[in-house]
Amino acid sequence: MSNPIHPTSQTPQDITLAQLKQIMPEAFSEGQLDINKLTALLSEQNIAPAQEAYGLSWAGKHQVYRELKTPTSQTLVPQPDESVNFDTSQNLFIEGDNLAVLKILQKSYHSRVKMIYIDPPYNTGNDRFVYADDFSESIADYKARAGQTDADGNLTHSDGMRGNRKENGQYHSNWLNMMYPRLALAKSLLREDGVIFVSIDDNEVANLRLLMDEIFGEENFVAEIVWQKKYSPQNDATYFSLNHEQILCYARSLNNFERNLLPLNEEQIKRYKNPDDDKRGVWKSSDLSVATYNQDYDYEITTPSGRVVSPPQGRCWNTSEENLEKLIKDNRIWFGKDGSNVPSVKKFLTETNDGVVPISLWGYKDVGHTQSATQELRKLMGEKIFDHPKPIRLIQRAMKISSSSDDIILDFFAGSSTTAHAVMALNAEDAENGKAGKRKFIMVQIPEVIDAKDNQSAYEFCINNNMPPNIAEISKERIRRAAAHITSELPETVDSTALDFGFKAYKLADSNFIPWQQPASYDADSLMAQLEKHLDPIVDTATTDGIITELMLKEGYTLTATIDEADGYYLVTQNDALIDNFDADSSDNAGTSMRLAIVLDDMTTDKAKQIITTAPNKTLIMDRAFSDDANKANIVLQFEDAGLVVGCV
Repeated sequence: MSNPIHPTSQTPQDITLAQLKQIMPEAFSEGQLDINKLTALLSEQNIAPAQEAYGLSWAGKHQVYRELKTPTSQTLVPQPDESVNFDTSQNLFIEGDNLAVLKILQKSYHSRVKMIYIDPPYNTGNDRFVYADDFSESIADYKARAGQTDADGNLTHSDGMRGNRKENGQYHSNWLNMMYPRLALAKSLLREDGVIFVSIDDNEVANLRLLMDEIFGEENFVAEIVWQKKYSPQNDATYFSLNHEQILCYARSLNNFERNLLPLNEEQIKRYKNPDDDKRGVWKSSDLSVATYNQDYDYEITTPSGRVVSPPQGRCWNTSEENLEKLIKDNRIWFGKDGSNVPSVKKFLTETNDGVVPISLWGYKDVGHTQSATQELRKLMGEKIFDHPKPIRLIQRAMKISSSSDDIILDFFAGSSTTAHAVMALNAEDAENGKAGKRKFIMVQIPEVIDAKDNQSAYEFCINNNMPPNIAEISKERIRRAAAHITSELPETVDSTALDFGFKAYKLADSNFIPWQQPASYDADSLMAQLEKHLDPIVDTATTDGIITELMLKEGYTLTATIDEADGYYLVTQNDALIDNFDADSSDNAGTSMRLAIVLDDMTTDKAKQIITTAPNKTLIMDRAFSDDANKANIVLQFEDAGLVVGCV
């Protein structure tokens, strides 16, 4: 059966509607959701009048909903020359507007990402960002709107971003309009057990909390973390010295999220002593009483000194008298040096393998502060480039709490790629401890132009290293240098080749396929001119790699899928396929491997036979590859007779 490629990206609404249709097919009519039927099917008690509903409202919110449902026709183009180990790395760096990129990733990475960390603009009035989004515009139009180019495509100024000044009457609304679609798109990329961390400060923390309540559901709120970003007070502060920032943490589904325990830090380890020279090593005392009262566990204990003690009022001991005697014989109960203290339980460091429960206050001693982060970056890059980068340990703590050794970590406000650095460093740490450090990162960063007046050191860094002066270039360079630095510090016992210190680079670009444009008039000449464009719908600037990448993304294959060039066609293999990411007509293919065959030119019956022997889950053939309509009909019939899916593009 013929199954042509969809011209645009899949949206979260497409996914949601498909899921709803499976649950409530009676709410759909002729393939479309019938809102009246849906309302009738739901209990009136579960539907609140709009004017009485609790929620966050702002100017432009309705338009954001429409923009969110609008797919993008843009794509990603591979950049092997800017990559490190392009053919083998599982890490990704994507250069472009994160809104469009998140759209593009919807089908391929739906429910694949375990953890997201982002450090978005804080809306201080000084940060720069393009707040007006348009999915349908071209890359050239986007740059012009952002102020990067004039009508002729020439750079107008080096800023490249528009500020959201506090004098603007829609100051908060503009920021919310920017954040909402990005967070909504990010949610659909998270696994069911996934989690997102968002750094913010006092300017928008209240609005962000309400916004994330709406998108993720307030029932999926995990914690509001307070990070101590400064180690000393700011004495010139007008009112208070603001020494902290917040990190909001939400789960995709709290019922499915399992947080990890944290290893003990140096300060916690120092609390373990060995005053009685116990052969089992250092220990610390733990309260023997509990608040959950049980009458059977409420009894008197006679200490070695003869003192009789009882549990505090309203509490009881946490063990029975019989078991307490066993613990005493095993020297696991501590009565103090003189034997007269209230008994406590000895907790040995050697037996503390599980770690400790993370707390919501992250001090700079544990995760670093802004100054230490600046020093980290300066040491790596050779000079101070950014004022307020995040410490590596800060992001590592989030990863330790929420991810395993082979998970995908996404940061779509990558900045200097601290997150990528943290991923590689944590993988190396795992390897040193005998574990398999195989976390993968996806970084997304817009090529924000660096103004020499605003940041001379960053500008000169790019010029001196023969790089275009933009943040994306610095971000990629940091990954390269971080990889080299981590490798140089690995002990000889660790095989550095087993760790992934590379990345595949991609850039946002216009589609390789000519979009259909409504003719200015419907006369024969105008219609014929438009049709002629689509006899071969490939744009003149398209490359083979670009076409393959666009087709595989639209078909649900990830950017790390294997691409093999066969005899006149390409075979894309996804070894970790998620069936839900693929078309319903291929869901009956068992296993975790999916294959896509792509033919760009010269389609013959012999080539069709060769492809059929490989039994791909789907084959895409460019229309231009057929010699004529008869050739096309015969080949399509070959695939259908073999029970294989074929699409013509």
